[in-house]
Amino acid sequence: MSELQGLIVAAHGRHYLAHADGKALQCVTRGKKSDVATGDRVRLTATSPDQAVIDEILPRDTLLYRSDQYKSKLLAANVTQLFIVVATEPGFSDDLISRSLVAASAAGITAHLILNKTDLTELLPAARAKLALYERLGYLIHEVSAKADPAATLAVLQPLMSGQSTILIGQSGMGKSSLVNLLVPDAEIAVREISQRLDTGKHTTTFTRLYTLDEQSSVIDSPGFQEFGLYHLSEGMLERAFPEFGPVLGQCRFTNCHHVAEPDCAVLKAIVEEKINPARHQLYLQLRHESSQKPGYR
Repeated sequence: MSELQGLIVAAHGRHYLAHADGKALQCVTRGKKSDVATGDRVRLTATSPDQAVIDEILPRDTLLYRSDQYKSKLLAANVTQLFIVVATEPGFSDDLISRSLVAASAAGITAHLILNKTDLTELLPAARAKLALYERLGYLIHEVSAKADPAATLAVLQPLMSGQSTILIGQSGMGKSSLVNLLVPDAEIAVREISQRLDTGKHTTTFTRLYTLDEQSSVIDSPGFQEFGLYHLSEGMLERAFPEFGPVLGQCRFTNCHHVAEPDCAVLKAIVEEKINPARHQLYLQLRHESSQKPGYR
């Protein structure tokens, strides 16, 4: 048996695929631990030419995950930026976008919004109008059309992804797979190989996988999902994850203000002054309520 250092490139349940020393290794953890994420750098012990055991997760720079009241779901480790993929059709969820942005901010990850299918020009104004709120908050929105204009799409995305570890998330149907296939020409072949090694059969969209773009860049594709629970974020983390709250934090009468209904709350005052969107404050209240629940996995 030999010790190696590797990179987790796919995760499915308690089964992982790592790249180490130029080889692809099927990996498991010792015991019942399943706290390994795609993008993790790990120490391994090879047990056969194509299998290994994960001994240690090396220190992470970032960790992106979602959680409900009972469990957490790791999305990716060591990513530097998050691309939230939306499209002119089908309709996209403002709640999912907002929660993803909060998660990215809390994890110290830069977030971008990618508006796909812009060739559907009759639907473009409505999509832009929905995204205007996030643009006003300072988030960058990039318009692409992966299928109708692949060259222009690459011209937009490749410079943004150079030297970065990027994760793509979004609801099903937004064209995320088309973007990945454009960025990684052999992605479908790689997915089949990974699926076979992880024994996931035809369920190729149920695991997160990492593709190397060059020596300094990678992209992680994640399964489409409809909900993004953030039960793990504390109240303090939440208020700091809303950029529009920043200018008034610390200006409330009470130092322990919860920004719910307290007198002389600077956040509530900013809502009246139309400096903070009421819908964003409602999201904060909902997330605060969720974080006050006691998750069963803690």
